[in-house]
Amino acid sequence: MSDKLCFNADGLIPAIVQDATDGAVLMLAWMDREALARTQQSGQTWFWSRSRKRLWHKGEESGNVQEVVAIRYDCDGDALLVSVRQGGDGVACHTGARSCFFRTLGGDPDD
Repeated sequence: MSDKLCFNADGLIPAIVQDATDGAVLMLAWMDREALARTQQSGQTWFWSRSRKRLWHKGEESGNVQEVVAIRYDCDGDALLVSVRQGGDGVACHTGARSCFFRTLGGDPDD
């Protein structure tokens, strides 16, 4: 599959993570080729942390691992959609929220 994908100049591709049960968008993260390979091999999500400059296994600290149901890629091959069963306590966001997309633009005093 990775030969059909277009990684950016930094060797990364965005991965949108979606709950396989209800379709909720849980998070956006980045994968390099190794993260994608580890995800495919292990059946759990792995990502490249741009801030920490290293691979990370989702849930390695929180226990909120993500079991992969399917990985799809878009028509241009430059984005992934990863369907998961969110484990642990159902939290995908590091803030403790179920989804990283819990704020509404224009509806938050910080916007």
